[in-house]
Amino acid sequence: MASMDGYFGSYVVVVVLLLIGVGIFAGGLFVNRMLRPDRPTPEKLMTYECGVDPVGEGWAQSQIRYYVFTYLYVVFAVDAVFLFPWATVFAAPGFGMTTLAEMFVFLAFIALGILYAWRKRVLAWT
Repeated sequence: MASMDGYFGSYVVVVVLLLIGVGIFAGGLFVNRMLRPDRPTPEKLMTYECGVDPVGEGWAQSQIRYYVFTYLYVVFAVDAVFLFPWATVFAAPGFGMTTLAEMFVFLAFIALGILYAWRKRVLAWT
């Protein structure tokens, strides 16, 4: 039974530290709530829209091309994440030609994706 206490004893430390952290966080929020001024006015209660008074409805439709550009950005950001480790391994002895060939295959897939998007006129802004 002593081994079970030792095993769960390490979890007790984690739970105690978690409770201390939650207590500090909640205490900070409580102190903030008690010390802040509370003087609501109609101007303060109005919805804030980047410094512009809100007019009209809250619904605005966006065109799909903005989302497509966002997805393309994410794809290229992921490419950059894969290129940096490749550059470090490429210099290691014995990995030169193998990693070079693998990267050309990877870049070929990316180029095919860009070519497909270009042929479907996804990359045209207007």
